[in-house]
Amino acid sequence: MGKIKKGVFGEFTGKVGNLVGCTWKGIPYMRTRPANMTNPRTEKQQGQRSKFQVALNFLRTITPFLRIGYREFAERQTAFNAAMSYVMKNALADSEQGLEIDYNKVLVSHGSLTQASDTTVSTEGSKALFTWKDNSGQGNAMTTDAAMLLVYNQEKALAVYDTSAAMRSDGNAELELPKDWKNDTLIAYLGFCSTNDKSVANSICQPITVA
Repeated sequence: MGKIKKGVFGEFTGKVGNLVGCTWKGIPYMRTRPANMTNPRTEKQQGQRSKFQVALNFLRTITPFLRIGYREFAERQTAFNAAMSYVMKNALADSEQGLEIDYNKVLVSHGSLTQASDTTVSTEGSKALFTWKDNSGQGNAMTTDAAMLLVYNQEKALAVYDTSAAMRSDGNAELELPKDWKNDTLIAYLGFCSTNDKSVANSICQPITVA
């Protein structure tokens, strides 16, 4: 049975017919109950499930990073769900092996802050060395913006990252890599997040030059 709190204009909880009253982060909303599906495994549905699984397998390795990287979009959904939506819409591709992540199109951070410029990533021993141009003052970029570094290992499906490795004004930072990653295929990402507000820069995907 459904209940209406605070009079006829209050929030609705419970079930009435095919409507369900719910709340998320204190925000009341209604949704319809799913209809009985006579064929839950249509080609379209299977394709959507495949997209979801491929995106999930990648994103769940970097969940703590995404909580900051997508915080601008975490008002009416979680940061993780915002990242999932972006990857499913923009960063999946068909290949001979099947559906896979297009790492060049992935954004591990996404927002309105000014991006990094003139970036490079190289390795030295077991470290990834990131460099960028200090473009503080361009757009809303500030010297105190925190550099967000991430390196993803395609073979091992693992990532290492640091969400506050340096400031934008530093122009460089380093990230320690596991020693058994030496001969693996690695993808690097560099973004920034503001220390003054919630703004975040779109990450830049950078190929790694092995020293």
